Amino acid sequence: MNSALVIAFIGALVFGAHLFVGMFARTRIPDVLLLIVIGLLLGPVFHLVTPAQFGSVGPVFTTVTLVFLLFESGTEIPIGTLRSTLGHALLLASVNFIVTMSVVALAAWKLAHLGPMISLMLGAVLGGTSPAVVIPMSAQLKLERESSAILFLESAIGDVFSIVIALGFLDAHKAGNVRWGTMAGTLLASFLIAGLIGGLGAIFWSNLLSRMRTLQNGMFTTAAFVFLLFGVAEILGYSGAIAALVFGIGLGNVAWHGSLLSRKFPTLAPVGLNQREKAFFAEIVFLLKTFFFVYIGLSIQIEKMPWILFGLAVAGMIFLVRIPVVRFSVSKSIRKPDACRMAAMAPKGLAAAVLASIPLQQGVPAGEMIQSSTYAVVAFSIILTSILIFLQDKTFVGALYRLIFTGYNIDSEKSETAPEEAPAHR
Repeated sequence: MNSALVIAFIGALVFGAHLFVGMFARTRIPDVLLLIVIGLLLGPVFHLVTPAQFGSVGPVFTTVTLVFLLFESGTEIPIGTLRSTLGHALLLASVNFIVTMSVVALAAWKLAHLGPMISLMLGAVLGGTSPAVVIPMSAQLKLERESSAILFLESAIGDVFSIVIALGFLDAHKAGNVRWGTMAGTLLASFLIAGLIGGLGAIFWSNLLSRMRTLQNGMFTTAAFVFLLFGVAEILGYSGAIAALVFGIGLGNVAWHGSLLSRKFPTLAPVGLNQREKAFFAEIVFLLKTFFFVYIGLSIQIEKMPWILFGLAVAGMIFLVRIPVVRFSVSKSIRKPDACRMAAMAPKGLAAAVLASIPLQQGVPAGEMIQSSTYAVVAFSIILTSILIFLQDKTFVGALYRLIFTGYNIDSEKSETAPEEAPAHR
């Protein structure tokens, strides 16, 4: 493709992304859906671009997007909100993962005729939700801070569940038995040590940040440090995503941990991000999110129709079980509109796509089917999330969801019926 045309398209896409955000405020059609459609047209429909043309850059780009999203959202979670929501998020992540994994595994066993261990592995691959989708959509929908925090944390926790447990079942398939103790130990260590890496990184960087600001063009050094923490955690075998999220939470709550440290170390002078730096990272997140969803769209494979249909069926099951999962797991103190949104948000993303490629690489039977059907579930789950949010505002579907969540807190009639204006970015 002509390079001048590519550059012009990138410019048009960025302008279009801002336009789509404005359209969302008026029509409630999520910009995520429109960006995926653009990717579909570029890739599977007209074959102008293929994921293979990106080579190894594509997965790296999606990982960078995930790191930025988790870090930037972490800076917006106050420590008080974290304390009040962590237990709820852990419950929602655990129940959602177990129920989703069970339903997907049963479908893979009965419909796709996969073996029990491989079926459980596929269920674990698709058990969590995607931070790269949940975070920007939550920001656009202007959920309450507690509701957003629960969704952020659920998606980050679910990613760790998926990675550790899916790889555990894959090992069990090769070894012939499940090592539950090893799996549980790895899961616990991934949370604790990754959180420790992120927390210590936040303390260190908050005391160094004022000096970094004196460097010429030094604003991006914070992002570089996030990448460093993510890489260290992953190399050590722990969750880089959790490390990035905890680092963001630490930088966003410098006043809290700074006051604790200053009692023992009076010479320390930690500082957090200023408004200029926050605006800078918000702009980066907006750009990365734009290209991420276009990349998801062009990565969809539509050649194998039976696998596509299986992926569609699995995505539908996931959204059906999501409703009782949220109804059971989420406190009734949450606003009813927020609970309805949470029940419509079960998108899959980067972790599922990466994990689904491993069986094929290792020569597991039905590896190609697992990868292609997972890509289909990722695409359909993001599309269904977008469609359900639109339908909740524009059709009787919203009334059905509100009926299901009878008994949940209602702040005002306006909060249920009138859509709020979306923010300019994210």
